[in-house]
Amino acid sequence: MPFDLKELCAAHLAYQRFIALGPNPHHLRYIFPLFEGTYFSYRKIDVSRVANIAKSMSKQPIFIDIGCGYGDFLRKVREYISDAIGIEKDASLFYLLKKSKPDYIYLDSIEWFDKKDIDIAFVGWMEPGIDFRKFVASVAKCIITTFDEGGQCGINGGCEYEEFGFQRLAYWRTPSWIDVNTELMNEYYTPMLSHDTRSQLKSLRSAHNLWYVYARKDVADRVRKGLYESILNGETTSQGFDFETVLDLCGYHFKETLQISIASEPLWEIIFDNCPSSAVGSSYKHTIHS
Repeated sequence: MPFDLKELCAAHLAYQRFIALGPNPHHLRYIFPLFEGTYFSYRKIDVSRVANIAKSMSKQPIFIDIGCGYGDFLRKVREYISDAIGIEKDASLFYLLKKSKPDYIYLDSIEWFDKKDIDIAFVGWMEPGIDFRKFVASVAKCIITTFDEGGQCGINGGCEYEEFGFQRLAYWRTPSWIDVNTELMNEYYTPMLSHDTRSQLKSLRSAHNLWYVYARKDVADRVRKGLYESILNGETTSQGFDFETVLDLCGYHFKETLQISIASEPLWEIIFDNCPSSAVGSSYKHTIHS
């Protein structure tokens, strides 16, 4: 369930105490994601993929980040889609962080949001026990959602949108902020751990995050092509965000394959679902696993 004000204040006090220790500022987004980052880890490549999908649907796409928090991910999206907006139910974050609310973030719940015909709805986090998929599906043509494999996301762990008339087109895997958090704490803030113990703990990484791309049938081909175009445009050539160095230091490199039982595909590898040959040309297909 969502945090109450007492819990938020206690967490913010711990956050302030941690800042007083003078930690690496890039560590904060993974150790205190509510105040400095997001509940999913991402690179610039994730942002550009989301933007590429949106622009494949419209020259001026309507994008909404549902449950955007104080707008960390949304601000990055707006570098590509200047009219992107967010919706956040809880205004407490802005009060605690002493930040003014941007005019592109609406303090409301999706159930009461009256805007229709949204091209892309992004759902980066849905509180366990909360399920607003029906309302998201009623306003969006394409839905991109992230969830961790530890069980987060809605009622009974459900993040799927097929029951609302959507088709899953693709997904990719990223490291969970939980694993990044754990490795940072073990490596930099728990000095009594030996090198061997840290190495052993690294082998336990398992709480990975999945990014699912859903679309309605009438826009599915455009969404697929948007993803293919992002591959063809050379995803590894763009300069990443400065905080991505933390992911590299923790062993979560772009396209790295981890030796774990739950997955064999490399991190950030786009996996397409049952893509019909008529949807894209052969030149696209050649690039899927390159």
